[in-house]
Amino acid sequence: MDNILVLYYSSGGSTKQLAQLIARGVEKQGLEAVIRTVPRISANHQATESEIPSDGDCYVTLDELSNCSGLAVGSPSRFGNMAAPLKYFIDQTSEQWMTGKLAGKPVSFFSSSSSMHGGQETTLLSMMIPFLHHGMLIVGLPYSETELLRTESGGTPYGVTHWNGHENNRAISEVEKSLAIAQGKRLAILAKKLN
Repeated sequence: MDNILVLYYSSGGSTKQLAQLIARGVEKQGLEAVIRTVPRISANHQATESEIPSDGDCYVTLDELSNCSGLAVGSPSRFGNMAAPLKYFIDQTSEQWMTGKLAGKPVSFFSSSSSMHGGQETTLLSMMIPFLHHGMLIVGLPYSETELLRTESGGTPYGVTHWNGHENNRAISEVEKSLAIAQGKRLAILAKKLN
């Protein structure tokens, strides 16, 4: 159980890049980072994704979720809320909730959006709610990370964020990169202390 699961959904790639940076921070603290994603869902309920993605990161399993030492969860902002594919996966975790598999473990959150005021903070807050029900311990990003005081793009005390820009063409800034790595480090440090 000495790994941190970095779980994300990404449609444009920015949330995936944040996941990779958070994983780098985790590994700087000596823990393994396991990066996983979730499949898209379809409005046509008969359409499903293959069990193995054709490219990119593997899809998460419920066993990987149950057996991690800590968790980082990321999603693009969809009208101030997490994306439906991530919510769909979370809605399948009743067994983990009933057995307390996640209780007492640390969890942190990250997000991206195409507009500066596109609901990053409410997206982070929406992701927290199910994991509070699971009894997980929320890990924020404190202002001791002084980049939070200087950021002109993404970053909040609720978790690192990225502003993609209206054309979805803004690269992750150096400040956002630094905050993502710091968040991964903080999550790993707390997971080691709790385990």
